[in-house]
Amino acid sequence: MTARTLRLLRAGIWRSSVEWWSFRSFVITLVAGQTVTPLLGLFVWSSAVPGSSGITTYYVVLLAVQLVTVSFEHHTLANAIYGGEFAAELVKPRPVVLDLLATNLALRFWHLLFGLPVIVIVGLFAGVSLRGLDLLLALPAVVLAAALRFVFTYTLALSAVWMQRAHGAVGVGETLIFLLGGTAAPLTYLVGPLREIGVVLPFWSMLGAPAEVAAGNIREPLHVYATQAGWLVAFIVIAVVVWRRAVRRFTAFGG
Repeated sequence: MTARTLRLLRAGIWRSSVEWWSFRSFVITLVAGQTVTPLLGLFVWSSAVPGSSGITTYYVVLLAVQLVTVSFEHHTLANAIYGGEFAAELVKPRPVVLDLLATNLALRFWHLLFGLPVIVIVGLFAGVSLRGLDLLLALPAVVLAAALRFVFTYTLALSAVWMQRAHGAVGVGETLIFLLGGTAAPLTYLVGPLREIGVVLPFWSMLGAPAEVAAGNIREPLHVYATQAGWLVAFIVIAVVVWRRAVRRFTAFGG
């Protein structure tokens, strides 16, 4: 990434952060929606496995990971395609993905900021204790998960060029992340092939993996990093291919 690209990205993040601050009431609503499933998982699994500190720690960390990896490209990108603004973005002298990435990072910042009181309160009531080393080891996993989820959602949102149901496509992806990513059930508490299959699927790498590392449930985080990096490379390749085909179709048919 060149110095000019970094400057453009920083400027985009600042501009988007200021814009979303003016819609902070709406952002708080989005944050509340994102906290529902991790909190439900916490209540359900705490009842199913009473007295397990690992469960409570995992879900509190999962809540934080959810807030810093959430992506809304089905709104920012897909709606721009449907509304025609995408055509104007294509002729600007910078990569279209820069503005989308800047908006993504700004929204994640506000999600974490507004969600922090919830994380702290739930953590205190649940008696969560985290080791500093586990948190440090989780940082690379969080970064890789955030990048992977952005590329995944971005690719699904590009389906708006071909159909009017891009929001549904992204919704299916979010459902898979919920079911197989560690929210519906922590993978470390599953046994047999369910756990083995779940660990190698990309959905766990997008959400549950960094939470497991931060909770101290992963003994060899390097394997987690390698799996996440492998999926990230694969999805970047897919995103580039889909992007090129989407642009050709959009310019040929005008959306």
